[in-house]
Amino acid sequence: MARFENKTVLVTGGTSGIGLAAARRFAEEGARVVVTGRRQEALDRAVAHIGAAAVGVRGDVAELADLDRVVTAVRELGHGLDVVFANAGGGEFAAIEEITWEHYAATFNANVGGTLFTVQKTLPLLNPGAAIVITSSNIDVKGVPAFSVYAASKAALRSFTRSWAAELTGRWIRVNAVAPGPIGTPGLSGLAPDAAAADQLFAGLAGSVPMGRLGTTEEIADAVLFLASDASSYLTGSELYVDGGASQI
Repeated sequence: MARFENKTVLVTGGTSGIGLAAARRFAEEGARVVVTGRRQEALDRAVAHIGAAAVGVRGDVAELADLDRVVTAVRELGHGLDVVFANAGGGEFAAIEEITWEHYAATFNANVGGTLFTVQKTLPLLNPGAAIVITSSNIDVKGVPAFSVYAASKAALRSFTRSWAAELTGRWIRVNAVAPGPIGTPGLSGLAPDAAAADQLFAGLAGSVPMGRLGTTEEIADAVLFLASDASSYLTGSELYVDGGASQI
C-alpha cells in the first residue's frame, strides 16, 4: 500500500525506537519524511536507514531555536505538512524523595514543552485534513513507583490531545495519541544501569503484561500509521492503548 503517497510527515525523535520504526513505515508507504534527533551521527544513520525519502534536521524539541530550524526546513520543502508525529521525549526513574528540580524540568521541558511547541510551531504548515499523533504512554492511567514525573508528563499529553482536538476541528485537523506499554527500545533499556539489570527490567515488565511479552516498535508504528491515515478519519481526541492489555485487563 501507499497510503501516504505525496504526503509530507514530520517525526520528532526519529533516530531510534518507535520514532525510527514509524518514520521508516511512512517512507515505505510513499511519504516524504522529515526526522529530527539531537545527535548528528544518530540522525545520519537514521536517514540512511529510512532511505531516499528522508530528510534529517538536527534539533532538540526542548529548544525553541531548534524547533524554528525544523519548521524552516519543512517549509523549504514546499509541500506543507500532512502528518506531525510528536514523538520525542523520555524520562528517568526517581522516587519522590529523590526528585530534583532538574529532573522535573528536564522531563517536562522535553515531554510537555517539546510536544506543545512542536505542534504550535508546525500548525501554520498543516494542510487541511492533516493529522497530529502524539506519543503518550499507558503509564498515564497507571501508578508506577519512582516514575511519577514521567507519568504526570504523559498525562499532560493526554489532556493536550483532547483540548487540541477540540480546537482544531474547524480546520479539519485530527489529533490523537498513541499510548504504548513496555516496548523493547534503547530508551527502555537505558533506564537500567547495566545489561543484566536491563534484562531483569524487561522480564519484569513482560510479566506485568497480560499478553506476556514486550511490544515491538513495529507494532507501535502500525498504530501510529493507522491514526495518521484515512482509516481513522472519524477519530479525534482519542488515545489508543497499544500495551498488550496492560491498561485494560
